[in-house]
Order: sequence, then structure tokens, then C-alpha cells
Amino acid sequence: MTGKLSGKIALVTGGSAGIGLGIARRFAEQGARVFITGRRPAELDKAVAAIGGGAAAIEGDVSHLADLDRIFAQIGKQAGRIDVLVANAGFYEFGVFGEITEEHFDKTFNTNVRGLLFTVQKALPLLAAGSSVILTGSMVSIKGFAACSVYNATKAAVRSFARTWIVDLKGRGIRINVLSPGYTDTPGLAPFMTDDVKAQAAASVPLGRLGVPDDLAKAALFLASDDSAYVNGIELFVDGGAAQI
Repeated sequence: MTGKLSGKIALVTGGSAGIGLGIARRFAEQGARVFITGRRPAELDKAVAAIGGGAAAIEGDVSHLADLDRIFAQIGKQAGRIDVLVANAGFYEFGVFGEITEEHFDKTFNTNVRGLLFTVQKALPLLAAGSSVILTGSMVSIKGFAACSVYNATKAAVRSFARTWIVDLKGRGIRINVLSPGYTDTPGLAPFMTDDVKAQAAASVPLGRLGVPDDLAKAALFLASDDSAYVNGIELFVDGGAAQI
């Protein structure tokens, strides 16, 4: 059976766990040749085995521009182009207003904003006509949560990037959309979510449950494929309705 991404070259940054891994697995199932990036070699090895389909991993930190140069040089040499780019690598921690440190601010913005911007900019020479760029945002781009002001601001910036970049890239046929998760049960969320907190979060979602990585992966597949050929510049909330209330 021909998959919706057959013959496509896809890169998923932060693809070794959680939402990124879920997206990479579904892309591979749908016929894409998948590259993933991450900072931890052991996790990358496990992810490649889980993804299958000839997936390849490149170790690197998107907040380091030299790493990005090396990542794109390797993909250019091995694949020659990128048809689907998922700028997913991100960082999360609490920062209580009144106690926010420079380290917290810089670390969060360097990965979520600076790293994402240069990921997409450095990918431009490899992005094929008709390619799809998916930026991982969050429902916090439009909602306020205590002790999350810096993180929330980074995701509002991601949303803003998409609006402007579709104008900057007009004429190249490159689509840019934002995929915004709500509460999603991932390893990255585990340190912040006790069973009681998970239950409270699920109760606040109109659909009554937390998301799982494959919920986001299915939506990413839509944005990556020709099914969304006339979808450009949107923020797609995949959150069980939590952002709408």
C-alpha cells in the first residue's frame, strides 16, 4: 500500500521521545524516509529502532548553530532535499514570576525560539517546492498558566513566526503551519505530572482525557501530506478542546 508520504524526505527535530517520536513513527509508517535529531545518543538509538523504515538519527542541539549546520550538511549529502520539516525540539520548566532567572529565560528562549528560527532558516536551501514545515507550538500560545510566563511567551513567538514566514516565503510553495498540543502524556511531562495532577488536567479537557503522542502524529501527518495542500499559516490545536474554554 502506498503511504501518504511515500518518497518524501522528513526531518523531525527532537524526535527521540514523546511527540517527536510519535510523529517520526507515523511518518515512517506512511512511507517517508525519516531523519531525527536529539541530544542523547542512547535515546536516539532506541528511537531509530522504534521508528524503523530506515530511519536515521543525527546527534545535535538545535540551540547550537554549528550543530544545525552539521545536521543539514549531512541530510543534504545523504538525501539532497527535505520535503517535510517538523521543528519540534523544545524545552520546558517552571519559572515563578518574581523569581525568573537569566538562565531560565535564556535556556527556554534559546531552544524554543532561537533554535526553532535557525532550524527553519538553515533548512531553506534544502526545502523543496511544495514542502511542508510544521512548527510545534502549544495551547499556551493563547492561554495563561501560573509560573509558565517565559515558556508561554516562546510558544506565542512560534505562532507569530508562522504568520510572517508564509509571507516571507510567498512564491516558493512552502507551507508553514503550527501544531499546538494540549496536555499530552509524554516522558517529558512526567516530572511535572503526578497521578492527581494528571486527573485534574484530564478533567479540564472537554474530551475528558490527556492526549497521547499519536494524537499529535495523526494531525502532523495531515499537515505534512497533500491532504492539507491548501492549508497554510494556521495553528492547529490538538488538545481535546482545552484551548477553547
